[in-house]
Amino acid sequence: MTASLEAEAARLRLPPGFQVKAFDHVGSTNDEAKALARSGVGGFGAEGTIVWARRQDSGRGRRGRAWTSPEGNLYCTTILRPGRPPAEAAQISFLAALAIAETAESVLPDPGGVRCKWPNDVLVHDRKLSGILLESEPAADGTVAWVVLGVGINLRHFPATTEYGATALIAEGAPAMGPGALLEVYAGHLATWYGRWREHGFAPVREAWLARAKGLGGPILVRLGDRTIPGTFADLDSDGVLLLDPTDGGPRQRIAAGDVFFSDPSAA
Repeated sequence: MTASLEAEAARLRLPPGFQVKAFDHVGSTNDEAKALARSGVGGFGAEGTIVWARRQDSGRGRRGRAWTSPEGNLYCTTILRPGRPPAEAAQISFLAALAIAETAESVLPDPGGVRCKWPNDVLVHDRKLSGILLESEPAADGTVAWVVLGVGINLRHFPATTEYGATALIAEGAPAMGPGALLEVYAGHLATWYGRWREHGFAPVREAWLARAKGLGGPILVRLGDRTIPGTFADLDSDGVLLLDPTDGGPRQRIAAGDVFFSDPSAA
């Protein structure tokens, strides 16, 4: 870490219980955070540690997809120790989406253009702004020993060719700012939603997420590993599963994992 980055990290105004370990570049902030989490609950392995890098050389998204990581965007991973079963810990992706959405709303001139796309994307004017990657390790008692919450937010740069169109905050009219300033805003919203989830469970997270949900009540395509199902986005279940009413009139389906599209991706 250069002296300038170390000084910037030390000046960051973070919520109580949060701290930053900063790098000029890493392979993956998630990989760095996992190594710290495995080292124990003290020091930089503690809950609330944020691994922040100016650049990732091997960033990745869900299902191992590559995540382009040029300098100028925000790349960070937060260590959390919720002590919950894996199915409950997976809900953290929804509160992370809310934290990103509120971050975007706070810096954009048109906050009404921010939407959440199931399962864990945040859109601005129907273009993808961010990525979320949740990874965990089991504990002996059946809970998770820790969760690392990886987040990438497009601040200055975004890929020009993606399956689902992308954008960046500055491209959408946000004022010029650095990744460190954006990290302060994001960490504040994350701390609020994490505390709310710990105290009140998934219900308030679900309510706030649904208020921003893209496509709720309308037609969608859900692409699974071996097929694509057209239907209506009926609701979000109490555990975060998407409820789909198939177009063919079949019974309502619970979709735990998949990719959602609002038009046929093969037609693009």
